[in-house]
Amino acid sequence: MVDKADASRGQRPLAGILWMLVTGANFVAVTALVKLVGTGVPAPQAAFLRYVLGLVFLLPMLGLLRRVRIDRATLALYGWRGLAHALGVICWFYAMTRIPIAEVTAMNYLNPIYVTIGAALVFGEKLAARRILAIAVAFIGVLVILRPGFREVSDGHVAMLFTALFFGGSYLMAKRLSERDSAAVVVAMLSISVTIALAPFALAVWVTPTLTQLAWLFGVAFFATAGHYSMTMAFRAAPLTVTQPVTFLQLVWATLLGWLVFGEAVDGWVILGGAMIVGAVVFITWREAMLKRRAMTPPPEATKL
Repeated sequence: MVDKADASRGQRPLAGILWMLVTGANFVAVTALVKLVGTGVPAPQAAFLRYVLGLVFLLPMLGLLRRVRIDRATLALYGWRGLAHALGVICWFYAMTRIPIAEVTAMNYLNPIYVTIGAALVFGEKLAARRILAIAVAFIGVLVILRPGFREVSDGHVAMLFTALFFGGSYLMAKRLSERDSAAVVVAMLSISVTIALAPFALAVWVTPTLTQLAWLFGVAFFATAGHYSMTMAFRAAPLTVTQPVTFLQLVWATLLGWLVFGEAVDGWVILGGAMIVGAVVFITWREAMLKRRAMTPPPEATKL
């Protein structure tokens, strides 16, 4: 039974774990629906439609956005973040049509590692020997997944490397923006700026989507929004050191989904490499908690669509 005093302090580990399990299910549903859309809709257009259809979930925030005053420099930063995130989303959608779901999920865990490195370069955070070792383990995990020289490294794998890079840049800018505006404003402005940034890419490759494809993409927007909500609830209930390890189950679910629904082979090397990356992220999170520092590395879910 959870102690009431702990609950009042936001320490409800069981609730945090359950919310993170729901988060994982939501984001695995996102990958499944994108896989169903496949190559029928070009990646830039699919990404654009996902965000356009997702704007309906911003309607409750319109009143808040009208009251916000954003100066020109901050607006420019929102624009740059939208562009970086848009490029990451395009790469992610492209990778989903080229490589198995499990490989996309495993390589997506690299995002927090990129943010950790970026935080050191941009914000001057110190990289202690233990963190450097954890980063090295994460990159070895990527090599285990890719196995260059032992199999072909496809353009989908390269796209995922750029996905992590662009999302990392996006969330470094989010840190600066969150110092000025509320989380709700930062999230809403991301959705708006990404939609605008994706529009010219989508128009350049536009094909008329079917009603079924539109339904799948609306489902992507719904489950992505639900995933971000459940993730927020998980963070309120328990610290990252409790919820972070649960994210590894997404790789297990993604592997099973790819095998049972899409006929993708189960690759033990992908699971091993993913486990190494997740282990590195969990270790970095644990060290930050032990040092009583504010966590600078967002969990993998924070870099989702």
